[in-house]
Amino acid sequence: MNFDFATPIDRRQPRLPSEMTAACSSWPSQKWHRYDEEVLPLWVADMDFRSPPEVIAALQARVEHGVYGYGLVPDSLREALCDWSVSRYGWAMQAEWQHWLPGVVPALHLASLAFTQPGDGVMTVTPIYPPFLQVARRTGREMQQAALTSPKDENGQWTLDIAALEAAVTERTRLLLWCHPHNPTGRQWSHAELEQLAAFVERHDLIVVSDELHCDLLLDEGARHVPLAMAFPQLAARTVMLWAPSKTFNLAGLTAACAIISDSSLRRRFAETAKGLMPDGNVLGLVAAEAAFRTGEPWRQALLEVLREHRGRLVERVAGWSGVTLAAPQSTYLAWLDLRQSRLGDAKSPAAALLEQTGVALSDGADFGWPGFARLNFGTTAQQLEQALQRMDRVLKR
Repeated sequence: MNFDFATPIDRRQPRLPSEMTAACSSWPSQKWHRYDEEVLPLWVADMDFRSPPEVIAALQARVEHGVYGYGLVPDSLREALCDWSVSRYGWAMQAEWQHWLPGVVPALHLASLAFTQPGDGVMTVTPIYPPFLQVARRTGREMQQAALTSPKDENGQWTLDIAALEAAVTERTRLLLWCHPHNPTGRQWSHAELEQLAAFVERHDLIVVSDELHCDLLLDEGARHVPLAMAFPQLAARTVMLWAPSKTFNLAGLTAACAIISDSSLRRRFAETAKGLMPDGNVLGLVAAEAAFRTGEPWRQALLEVLREHRGRLVERVAGWSGVTLAAPQSTYLAWLDLRQSRLGDAKSPAAALLEQTGVALSDGADFGWPGFARLNFGTTAQQLEQALQRMDRVLKR
């Protein structure tokens, strides 16, 4: 089956049927409406591709029903996720381990409230997806950070630094927020690194929240994701895995995610904390999630081919930019650019300077805990990516 990942879709001024324009004149997009029309936005992590046709068809059928009252998570959805886990990872997840909720970011905050006390330490590694850095402050806990080790050469990758974790941990540390695979660097962690991490978690008696949101977007041929709790069964009693179809199938706005917690005590604490704070499931999000897991694999494989091509184009282009380095992402559709030695390196925010000079909007590395860097989203059409790269060439090319 052929899928169209090439045709640009107007997300600023979508064309609506004439009978709808009076009631709904536009569908604002965070990604495309944050900046003026001349700006090309390659920042927030959603893609500019239509979701799988089968998902769209399932949503249309549910919308046609016309009643959108409070729903329940259907057993068929739980089974679909279990089947996906077995077929993709060989992990026999159980249906009762699943706790569906509106998103991964709320789940991070719930975990802090459920498993720590005010003043306890919540640890993460940087650079990291910005909400990780906000959980502790928002929940009255102490944020503790350890830095990854940056690439040593142009062919290197970001690596886990256990010594940095040991230096940051304290007797009040209770929770580790982990990203697997990693946002923003795109690392697919090696078994050796995860083995060190597992030993660290056990040694300090921590609970680990493993955000595995990008696990179905591994870009290297033959790569296979291994869930943290599967790789290290000894961690199962202290692990909350976070999963969602949102990144893989471009369904973020439908707010459907799942916490997978095999330990009944942890699961009960998490569920009790969620009461009154989290709404019931989005009926359309649940429909889309099930359709994606049951029918979306051909679309996902086609998407991966497109993302591999875009990654290759980006890596080649960055090689011609003076003072800019990039460790080729092994997963996700996100690239983590080091701009500190570039012509924009003296700017307080290279990302802001790039926006001003080129009209290309990237995510500012300072928000991830690493000023001088920027995150670029290449989950867009080849045409739009090329337009952005040509603009950046004018400022960054040797």
